[in-house]
Amino acid sequence: MSKIVKTNAARLLDKAGISYELIPYEVDENDLAAGHIAAQLSEPLAQVFKTLVLGGDRTGYFVCVVPGDSEVDLKAAAKVSGNKKCDLIPMKDLLPVTGYIRGGCSPVGMKKHFPTFFHSSAMSYPYIYISAGVRGLQFKVSPEDVIRFTGALCSDIARKTDSSSGL
Repeated sequence: MSKIVKTNAARLLDKAGISYELIPYEVDENDLAAGHIAAQLSEPLAQVFKTLVLGGDRTGYFVCVVPGDSEVDLKAAAKVSGNKKCDLIPMKDLLPVTGYIRGGCSPVGMKKHFPTFFHSSAMSYPYIYISAGVRGLQFKVSPEDVIRFTGALCSDIARKTDSSSGL
């Protein structure tokens, strides 16, 4: 097995004294969805969280971290972030805004700090999976630790997708 290279996000957690595991998975360029990652990790889809960047009409950019079996609820996200309306940022803006690419966007270590909101279900798990900042690598981390580190708030910002299924 090849050596896992530490990402900038991992170095930030190290510096903060937060324990985590780096978990590699096989990347499928045609399927960057959380379902693919959950299947590779043999973990429930609801425990694999995806990081989404949104733009609000009043506050600008903010981050939502939601379970893999859900989609961000735009009305709830707008409300909790102090906006009237919001939407996902265009894919072409993701790298310039965050420093991350699609499928490798982590709530830890973006180019600048944005208000961050985790779906409240994260707190019901002893650990969750979030991107470690590159495709093919996930953090297995305590939700309390990563939420505290990112200064995030917990809120019901997601709704289950119709196509959601466990493993």
